[in-house]
Amino acid sequence: MTEPRIEQLRTALDRRQAPTVGLWNRLEGRPRTTDFDRALRAEVRDPLWMLTRQWQLGEFRGSDAGSPVTATYSVATAAPTRFRPGGGAVEDLPADRPLEAVAERRAVPFALGGDRISFDLRLAVGRRWLKLLGQNLLLNILSLNVRQKYIARYPIALPDPDDPDDTARVAHPEVWSSMQAVAGRRMDGYEFYLHLKGGGLAHEGIAGLLGLHRAELVRLGRRLVAWFDALIDQPAENPATHTANATWDPRRLEHRFSVAVGDPGGSGEKALTVQEYPGGTLDWHAFSVDPGGPLGGAREATDAVHRTVFPAPVRFSGMPLPRWWALEDGRTNFAAVRPDSTDLARLVFLEFALVYSNDWYQLPCDLPAGTLARIQGLAVTDVFGQKLWITPAGAGDDADWQRWSMFTLDTVGDDHVPADTSLLLPASVPKIAEGPVLEEVALIRDESANMVWGVEKTVRLATGEARRGSEVAAEVLAHRLRLREPQPAPPEPAAPVAYQAMNSVPENWIPFIPVHVPGQNRDVQLQRAALPSVVDGTPVRPRTALLREGYDQGRQYFVNEEEVPQAGARVTVSYNRTRWRDGRVSVWLSARRGAGRGEGSSGLAFDFLADAAPPPGEEA
Repeated sequence: MTEPRIEQLRTALDRRQAPTVGLWNRLEGRPRTTDFDRALRAEVRDPLWMLTRQWQLGEFRGSDAGSPVTATYSVATAAPTRFRPGGGAVEDLPADRPLEAVAERRAVPFALGGDRISFDLRLAVGRRWLKLLGQNLLLNILSLNVRQKYIARYPIALPDPDDPDDTARVAHPEVWSSMQAVAGRRMDGYEFYLHLKGGGLAHEGIAGLLGLHRAELVRLGRRLVAWFDALIDQPAENPATHTANATWDPRRLEHRFSVAVGDPGGSGEKALTVQEYPGGTLDWHAFSVDPGGPLGGAREATDAVHRTVFPAPVRFSGMPLPRWWALEDGRTNFAAVRPDSTDLARLVFLEFALVYSNDWYQLPCDLPAGTLARIQGLAVTDVFGQKLWITPAGAGDDADWQRWSMFTLDTVGDDHVPADTSLLLPASVPKIAEGPVLEEVALIRDESANMVWGVEKTVRLATGEARRGSEVAAEVLAHRLRLREPQPAPPEPAAPVAYQAMNSVPENWIPFIPVHVPGQNRDVQLQRAALPSVVDGTPVRPRTALLREGYDQGRQYFVNEEEVPQAGARVTVSYNRTRWRDGRVSVWLSARRGAGRGEGSSGLAFDFLADAAPPPGEEA
């Protein structure tokens, strides 16, 4: 059925006889000139309409305030002067090196159990001493004879390939060749350094020297000790425990330390504690105020800064511009951010950036690095000549959840104490060069075996070089099998399958088993265990200093169970190098913790049947 034709279209539209018929009109501008200057001026023909729109948008609602013109402030500063490693003794905080070097440094291992390692440093110290002897004019005539006497006094012995105690120095081809090259030709400089560090004289044990020569050797010995002490920054020895005063907490796999500083603008001392520092970048947010008690010995704050400055409006990329027709930079487009209704942090950020961005001002204030600063007072004069006294926005109860502040320190604990409004500028550096990884341990969870494994992925050899842990374990196992006495041939299998109580895993996999915390029924911790070696059944020893914690002293090693999440953890040891602001080079050995790469499986199995080995000459 077709629709009837409308003969009088205008009449039908006026009388609405056919409501389905529509009519559209399009308005098109017809410019009479090619000049747009007048249009871009945006001339206002109706000022009352413009005022009405401003009233509707709330632009006439103002506050009784004016823009700041000048600001006068007083800032008191104090530098931290005392340092205490986690659970260690209090010592002076050196000011000639970055705080990362003091916080991360650990002792360089020169022995692993009864085996000497770090022969690269041992040879470097010995070469330095022989060089000092050759450069001395008084000893130059006897230099050749004296050099040989020192090499004989502090020798580097040639390992015995048939001695099981020398396995670490002969099982690896590159280590064995290096030991053959230096044995009997170079001196063990580190043993000589320990002799001097312990109060011994440089000429002890060297015959045929005159009194003048002995005095010169004593002077050169002091130079050698000062050179090596400045070469690598190492923690001081704790006289109570005779161990290095390091900040690394092996149970928590992180650094812990405290610094003490005189309270700026007040009396007494303030202790700042770092509870969880994995290593790497050290900034203000790692510190917390410790109300437990002062460290003692911190110098009081004496420096103060008094200045009158001109406030400047805050500017940032993507900020809305105040002028009409002014276009913002499209590289930062806040309008493209699409937050969810529950994303409060992003909504607050967008509100600040788009609505209140022009309400913020900044004041120039230069403070030295390595100080704790507190604003004693801030007075602002606005355009109306009024002077306002500004108080800290983050003041109040530290435990108040509604308190908001930035760049301030929190207080350890949940006690209701006044919030700290100080600003900490740590004595840190922006860039640190990290050397190659010398030790790497991956802590992974093995749900099949119901345990945690410490996989030694990178192991340090006796010469100081790094190798893959699986390769080192395989070479040591092959060397020990070669030294083992010939075993009788196994009897022929009586069945096609054989019962095995347990299979073996690579020797670079160190097990950690869950055990109860003493006095607790539910809390669990991880204890380092050991698997029997396939050679003689003796426990497999860790080859990294990270997992060897307390092993040589006969102590058990525990790790908190929460420190190994489902993704695991990764701990590395490497050298770090940087320059301080006076140009001094700082080198230290440190451990760092990072995220793991998920779970793993060792293939460890118990009580299973395996295919029996076929007799010789028969096919499997």
